[in-house]
Amino acid sequence: MKTKNIRKAGFTLVEIMIVVAIIGLLAAIAIPNFVRARTTSQANACINNLRQIDAAKNEWALEQGQTTGTSVTDNDISPYIKMNANNSVPGCPAGGIYTVGTVGNNPTCTIGNNTSPAHILP
Repeated sequence: MKTKNIRKAGFTLVEIMIVVAIIGLLAAIAIPNFVRARTTSQANACINNLRQIDAAKNEWALEQGQTTGTSVTDNDISPYIKMNANNSVPGCPAGGIYTVGTVGNNPTCTIGNNTSPAHILP
């Protein structure tokens, strides 16, 4: 009687370990790039929000006849800026808080220079 040597199909432990090592290497390369891209996009969105706030503040000052140094509030600029879903001035995507400030001075974000890239108007 002949016996057949039946080999079960499957992967060996070494093959599985090589695949896991390759996936780990790719993740080690990709994850820092994703984090860096996210922080850069948050900073760019924050800077664009600051530009919009500054433009709204300057338009308010022109229409109201205000001069440099006049204090401005969120309520003053609300008709001049596109509001978010909560009907308020858009916030910093990284969690910072905007300070509108006075006419003639740039608005600021509480994150400011604490991160790279910075959340300040150039």
